[in-house]
Amino acid sequence: MDVFAPSSASEIIEGRTPKAVEVRGWVARKHTVGGLIFVLVRDGTGFVQVSVRKGSADAAYDAAKGATKESAVVARGEVRDDRRAPGGKEVSASEFTIVAPAESWPITRTAVKSSSFLFDKRHLSIRGPKAIAAMRIREEVIGAAFDYFRQNGFHLISAPTFVQAAVEGGSTLFSVDYFGKKASLSQSAQFYEEAALPALQKVWIFQPAFRAEKSKTAKHLTEFWMIEAEQAFAEQADNMRVQEELLSMMVERVLANRQTDLKTLGRKLKQPGIPFARISYDEARSIAESKGFGFEWGDDLPTEAERAVSQTQDAPFFITDYPLTARSFYHMTYPDRPNVTKSADLIAPEGVGELATGGQRIHEYAQLMERISSQDLPTESFAWYLELRKFGMPPHSGFGIGVERTTRWIAGLKHIRSASLFPRTLSRISP
Repeated sequence: MDVFAPSSASEIIEGRTPKAVEVRGWVARKHTVGGLIFVLVRDGTGFVQVSVRKGSADAAYDAAKGATKESAVVARGEVRDDRRAPGGKEVSASEFTIVAPAESWPITRTAVKSSSFLFDKRHLSIRGPKAIAAMRIREEVIGAAFDYFRQNGFHLISAPTFVQAAVEGGSTLFSVDYFGKKASLSQSAQFYEEAALPALQKVWIFQPAFRAEKSKTAKHLTEFWMIEAEQAFAEQADNMRVQEELLSMMVERVLANRQTDLKTLGRKLKQPGIPFARISYDEARSIAESKGFGFEWGDDLPTEAERAVSQTQDAPFFITDYPLTARSFYHMTYPDRPNVTKSADLIAPEGVGELATGGQRIHEYAQLMERISSQDLPTESFAWYLELRKFGMPPHSGFGIGVERTTRWIAGLKHIRSASLFPRTLSRISP
């Protein structure tokens, strides 16, 4: 009796299996040449071709003949070299079983009239090779973050999703009734990270954030995942160094481990050099104005202006020194320029735009209290945040980088929706 070793597609393609194998997966495509059926089987690691010959294994041939696209199947047979097969390997099957049949596949070239259809059927379309490649690259980005922070002494913490004190502007908050009290879904864990600094000194989070921003651009989602970090005894220069090291490591990991996925997406990715270029807000404003996208000093960069500046660069870069009017209340300003903050956005090239935003926080009680009062913010909402400054809060800085935005740039995706398994946008809350 033959013994077939359960093997993944990648193990077979890489030659890391015995000759007799068992493959479990789904029918990606199928075609017949004479008395030979070729079934491309997909599992969680990739694709492998299975061939079934009529006459040598009639029961297996009949099963393969009846296997429809996306049926779950199990094939057993021997691995052999075949330069015509994807990956140069093929499983010549002596046994072929349909474990779970599939109805007629609804996602066809004639049925797909727009990208909206694919997202209406997202529960099915995520099985496509490009969707799979994007999710694998996203996984690599996240894994690189875990490794980077662990290697550099940052502690992973978790923060609440229900909050009352808003890190960003109130107009983009999702409000909820919290047992009769007004609360919001978190846009950032920053305040809680700052609270953890005296206990752990360097902290980071990986969790979802929510923003009720009525924007339909290619870089906006209403629910998204954030990687945020804060460190004590660190100024803005230290903060930018962490960001460029982190993004560089993400790219390095994708280049090392996801070449097949990059090829599937047609993405030519280059390793950025460190340090990243730095241009000031004033310089960025001048560039945008020269491209026909001028805006008032003190405003945040509009989307079109940011895209125009991004298109002038061929690697990630920072836009530094934003006006206080374009930043949240907690940002520290320069002593000789009280209207300019010690902050920066990390911008991806190729017109993609902002990946991360960060800055140095006000660490003194009196200065933060004055800032809150000057902006007519409700002091009571920030009582505990203020109190942190009374008990040994040193200079500190931090940032937040969007997982989907970063994946979009690294993978070369046209729209941020493709960087999310089930994206949530202004017009989409299903499936």
